[in-house]
Amino acid sequence: MTETKPDFKALFMSKKIQIIASLLIVAVALLAYGMLRDRDDIITHKQANALFSKDKIKKIVLDGDYVHLETADKSYKIYKDAINKASFFSKYPVEVKESRAYLYDILTLLILIGAFLFLFRFLKQSKLQQLRQIRAAKVDNTEMSEPVQALKSNIRFSDVAGIKDVKEELEEIIDFLREPQKYRDMDIRLPKGVLLVGPPGVGKTFISKAVAGEAGVPFFYQSGASFVHIYVGMGAKRVSELFKKAKQMAPSIIFIDEIDAVGKSRGEFRNDEREATLNQLLTEMDGFEESSGVIVIGATNKIDVLDEALLRAGRFDRRIHISLPDLEDRAKTLELYLAHKPNQVDIAYVARMTVGFNSAALDTLTNEAAIFAMREGRSLVETSDFEAVREKVLSGKRKILSFTEEERKIQAVYQGAKAVIATWLDVEFEKIGIVTTRLITQEHEILSRSKLLNRIKVYLAGSIATEMHYNEQFTNARADILLAKELVHKVIYEYAMSDNFIVTPDQEEELVKASVSEVKALIKTLEKALGEVSAYLLIHENITHDACKDILRDIF
Repeated sequence: MTETKPDFKALFMSKKIQIIASLLIVAVALLAYGMLRDRDDIITHKQANALFSKDKIKKIVLDGDYVHLETADKSYKIYKDAINKASFFSKYPVEVKESRAYLYDILTLLILIGAFLFLFRFLKQSKLQQLRQIRAAKVDNTEMSEPVQALKSNIRFSDVAGIKDVKEELEEIIDFLREPQKYRDMDIRLPKGVLLVGPPGVGKTFISKAVAGEAGVPFFYQSGASFVHIYVGMGAKRVSELFKKAKQMAPSIIFIDEIDAVGKSRGEFRNDEREATLNQLLTEMDGFEESSGVIVIGATNKIDVLDEALLRAGRFDRRIHISLPDLEDRAKTLELYLAHKPNQVDIAYVARMTVGFNSAALDTLTNEAAIFAMREGRSLVETSDFEAVREKVLSGKRKILSFTEEERKIQAVYQGAKAVIATWLDVEFEKIGIVTTRLITQEHEILSRSKLLNRIKVYLAGSIATEMHYNEQFTNARADILLAKELVHKVIYEYAMSDNFIVTPDQEEELVKASVSEVKALIKTLEKALGEVSAYLLIHENITHDACKDILRDIF
């Protein structure tokens, strides 16, 4: 049965026309009254004297600036200064009605103002009522057309290549979803929320689907943008429905992609709908137990803009960083994408020429290579096909960072210097690679001046090393130089880490000069280690803190 929807617009317009017609009638009536209120003919001085001479005047009425001369059959009016008032007023009875015209005019004006105020208020109320009705209909239609539904994922970890570290961190989540009772018996609590952090295209959504597929549990997918409605309350309601459904089907996974769309830090630029949705998300995460069997996975490439309340303990307190794939990861990913395509491809060569490609870009590249081979009339994909379409994929995906062989060597020296100096100065890092730097974030409340200065030296090490090695400066130092400057400014101005606590503009320059001098001396001392670490990066593209320690230990 088809439900007939009320035509809110037609209803609103019909009422509007009725009110406008009523006001027009009132305005016409007032105008007619004003015109009929004073029907006396205006006469001249000569005509008034004729009436006076013939003694036809019965009574004189003073009304504002006019004098009304009433005869037996008609009434006339003349401007009061146009007659000899002394003669007229002494001969005939005089009646004064000074305020009559003003009262009529004021009354007319008040009626008109009141009528238009009534119309304005009515139109405003009608519009609000119309919006409420439209919103209600929108809510009903949204609920009917977009119910919260669970998905079944057929993706397994075997379908995702090059994420060995991520797999290890997610194994216990999968085990918990498979056998939650085992953890309950040991009173073990797992994080309610897991945040996947990484640049676009590295496979965050794919990984979360693989977790659901490995665990064999329902998978609820939502984009953060889908919670941000123009109607206040809709996003919060959808969050509530999502969690309610997930609890009913527990164990289950809720995946919120681009969570920064709804979880941005609450600040001066208010958005009531987004904040209401974020508050509802926080409430829902606080409202279920760790043993409920619901795991919330969020994905973002902008963790720095997320609200602190979302990252605190008990919410998204486990963070998994997903980097761009290195050489080994790209080789495995290409092998996976080529598994069902007839090929004679040198995977190691293609992996080496795709530095900076993410998983999505590698997928596109493989598909474009296969299309190119078919266009050339061949049934096998060859290495030359990848070379032929590489520039096309690069131009279509501007954000891909890709290096020539010479650039790889420059970057290996640059990143190698950072790894060597960080290891020597005991600045911890997870991984430093050709395209990534992951220094461990300092979680301590109290930091020493020497630790801060060591971090500054790490940021400066790359640009100093490449300048010493190539006798030239390069643009790849831009981001690290900015970080170094910010930290130097904090040391001098925010932390006031000087001998006498007096801040002067020269102190920043002196601190930078001293740091540069020390880094230059260290790089000369550690020149052999830098050469080996750079060579290691050219082969493996990434180096861990432990691997860098081993190289330094062997040399010294």
